[in-house]
Amino acid sequence: MKRTILALSALLLGAGSAAHAETLFYGSRSGMLVTVVKKLNLGTTHARIVTKHTRENATAFCREYILKVTPKCIADTLNTQLLPEISANCETGKFTTLGGQNYQFIGPNPQYDPTGDSTEYRMVEMGNSEPLDGSSASGYDVALGQFKALCPNRAQ
Repeated sequence: MKRTILALSALLLGAGSAAHAETLFYGSRSGMLVTVVKKLNLGTTHARIVTKHTRENATAFCREYILKVTPKCIADTLNTQLLPEISANCETGKFTTLGGQNYQFIGPNPQYDPTGDSTEYRMVEMGNSEPLDGSSASGYDVALGQFKALCPNRAQ
């Protein structure tokens, strides 16, 4: 009896964890998510978050963005080329996204106007001096979300 209760408890705890798994966006479209597997050294010079692109993530994308869940959609979505982890040096602000882009978080934007077109923070893609403009095409929101997950004290 005791063994049955322990097994049932473990099963329920596991189901609850999977149902409430933490996710990160890898793209700007609805459902473009990966599941967080492990967080290491957040807020440090060696911050890392390990992720997994799960079948559940792919199904959510097909349901929420494509609006049709099919085996082909799920398979195509799971074939999206993503890195298995993101990393950052929170002191320098340099970080790598799930898509393999390298950025540097500069800090708060002194020209930020919440009612205007400016971004709250300044970020640049490495090798480019122009800050990201905040549009979904620039990848600003996705990159900022990943940086915030890695370095929560730098961008709140």
